Amino acid sequence: MPLAPKTKRNLVTTALLAPSALWLFVFLVLPFAAMVIFSFGERAPAGGYQPAFTLAQYANLPARATAFWNTLILAPVGAFVCLLVAYPAAYYLAVKADPRYRLMLVSLVVVPFWTSLLVRTYAWMYILGSRGIPNLLSMIGIEDVRMLNTPGAVLLGIVYGYLPLMIMPIYVSLEKLDRRLLEASADLGARPVSTFFSVTLPLSLPGVMTGVALVTILLLGEYLIPQLLGGGKVFFIGNALVDLFLQSRNWPFGSAIAVTLVLVVVVVLMVAMRIAWKISGSRQVDLV
Repeated sequence: MPLAPKTKRNLVTTALLAPSALWLFVFLVLPFAAMVIFSFGERAPAGGYQPAFTLAQYANLPARATAFWNTLILAPVGAFVCLLVAYPAAYYLAVKADPRYRLMLVSLVVVPFWTSLLVRTYAWMYILGSRGIPNLLSMIGIEDVRMLNTPGAVLLGIVYGYLPLMIMPIYVSLEKLDRRLLEASADLGARPVSTFFSVTLPLSLPGVMTGVALVTILLLGEYLIPQLLGGGKVFFIGNALVDLFLQSRNWPFGSAIAVTLVLVVVVVLMVAMRIAWKISGSRQVDLV
């Protein structure tokens, strides 16, 4: 008996989605479920996981308050600084740049991704280290300047590492902007500054929210930049997780922190989507 067209479409859709759904279930859902189970357990005498059902791990979260505090402060601040740098760059690329060179300029934005973040971060360690900028400053009489292993160094590394991820969503949002709206605003007597705040900025806010959400969520789990540029003195949640899982081998406590981090990411994403939806009205907003 031949299948109905709707049934055929459903079968084709299921067949196309099955591989990716299976992949997500095996490598995302199952590991997260294991973390949730571990978070209610206890640390085994030799380290690792011991089955139990206790909330002691969650009650002990304040023991890592410094890591949470550094992450929840520096991640939004880093995203905000990225936004301050990225918006003018994206605006120039989308609105002001010569169309003949626009593709080349956009390509230059993503060129840093061709090099490993580890290599680029080590380069910043040299620049900010004693043989880099502090050494140049000492030559002109400015002594005892310490730039490496500070929150400022971590913030600089964050902005450098994640700036392209902020530029591209804003660029896409501005590139789709109808230039006739800008011309209409100018014809009605609005100055360029007024046009920017009344037309350009509101229409580009979905891209701004996408970039801010993307960068903030990635920064909440950042490990490499605080470890190298912070020298272990600027502790993020990612650093705490590495310490708990690989060194102290307290898997239940590490799982509790990881689950809490996932919940924070979900809340950040939901708030960003809510704000972007209100700003954009009925227009579709994609944050991922």
